[in-house]
Amino acid sequence: MTMLANIFDGIGIALSMGSLLANLMGVVLGIIFGALPGLTAAMGVALLIPLTFGMAPVEAFSALLGMYVGAIYGGCITAILVGTPGTVSAAATMLEGPSLTARGESRRALDMATWASFIGGTVSALALVSVAPLLARAAMSFGAAEYFAVAVFGLTVVASLSSGQLVKGLIAAAAGLFLATIGLDPVTGDMRNTFDNPNLFNGLSLVPVLVGLFAMSQVLVTIEDVIRGVSLKEGTVSKRGLSLKDLASNTVNFIRSSVIGTLIGIIPATGVSAATFLAYSEAKRFSKTPEMYGKGCLEGIAATESSNNAVCGGALIPLLTLGVPGDIITAIMLGALMIQGLTPGPLLFVEHPVTVYGIFAAFIIANILMLVCGLIAVRGAGKIIAIPGAVLMPIVITLCVVGGYAVNSSTFDLLIVAIFGTVGYLMIKCDFPQPPLLLAMILEPIAEANFRRALTISQNDYSIFYTSPVACIILLVSLIVLLKPIYDDFRAGRKAAA
Repeated sequence: MTMLANIFDGIGIALSMGSLLANLMGVVLGIIFGALPGLTAAMGVALLIPLTFGMAPVEAFSALLGMYVGAIYGGCITAILVGTPGTVSAAATMLEGPSLTARGESRRALDMATWASFIGGTVSALALVSVAPLLARAAMSFGAAEYFAVAVFGLTVVASLSSGQLVKGLIAAAAGLFLATIGLDPVTGDMRNTFDNPNLFNGLSLVPVLVGLFAMSQVLVTIEDVIRGVSLKEGTVSKRGLSLKDLASNTVNFIRSSVIGTLIGIIPATGVSAATFLAYSEAKRFSKTPEMYGKGCLEGIAATESSNNAVCGGALIPLLTLGVPGDIITAIMLGALMIQGLTPGPLLFVEHPVTVYGIFAAFIIANILMLVCGLIAVRGAGKIIAIPGAVLMPIVITLCVVGGYAVNSSTFDLLIVAIFGTVGYLMIKCDFPQPPLLLAMILEPIAEANFRRALTISQNDYSIFYTSPVACIILLVSLIVLLKPIYDDFRAGRKAAA
């Protein structure tokens, strides 16, 4: 009875006027951020976090999930109309989108992408609601050694977030681990790496780091493009839309691709690109007209867009149950959970059940709002992507300044925004991945605390990490995940030499 009461209370909060407005705002902004190449989904979520700081948890996550869902969908608009992916998740959509636009069927392609995104998100939402509580219940038996192993496994996501640049990703992660040690030692109470600066006694505030690393850095890149005169052409949206026959003929394709996206989203260190390209290849393999693929095929768009939005719900499962993010956006959301005073993991389901079910409901609502807003947005999509960076960037800079200052009302945080904005910009220019740095900063305290706690329990006996079957298996899997890219590079080098 208590569980049902928690579920209905959570749904009630998600359906409150404040949560619905926050969700709608997030979806609308997300579509814009996803459609414009100068604005990324990660930037959007990072900018929203300080603006949601004063909200209740469910309201805050209604806005953040709306942004997440809207931005992942919005990337398809640019991919279809002008052949430039607004987000990484829309890269596979370019295989079919531009060809359909060239044939004068851009509206059909956009409508198909909208419905496919909705179906994929809904399927993953059902998986989230059904799988997450079960996984959390299983994880309730975890001790310090197991939590340390999970945190280490979370750090192995660096391998996938580094996009073939493992060494640079590890360097970024090492920098993040160091930055996370700044401030008060949680066990001894000693000051670490503060350089006698009182502003660093409590460590680096996560919000200005997020805003600087993912928002301000992108602003600097876009300003550079504006100076160089780089701009997008305006896309043209045709009048002919999608038919019911088009939707009905892709029923199996929708379900298959959504399941693929959800499963890949659940598995950390895989990434949305893997989901979209796998779904595309499977759709082609089962298609009655595989020869049409690559020439403007609606089936291909149905596959890629249903799978990439399905990843959203799938990625939330390990995030909420284990505190392990599957991609850059869920890594930022991990930070958002902690800023709200919520520690992701199985205890979240015990200590804050109403909030958890509210987040579930907010995610479902975000997908519904995305469908409605998306069907409206495609009519003026060509105008959306033509908004010049010179107009957008001053607004984004203002949001960066407000967001960096608002949480702690500290001018020192503005300096952190500026520093990490510059660091992020230099990382982009030098091809260093940014997510590993953030991920290491977030997970280091969890890994360190549980490592030291485990050693305290075992009286400094390191065997606790391999005598625990669960911890041992997780650590072995972590090692395999980390070594796989090295092995793949080695094989590729041997093939090239041969």
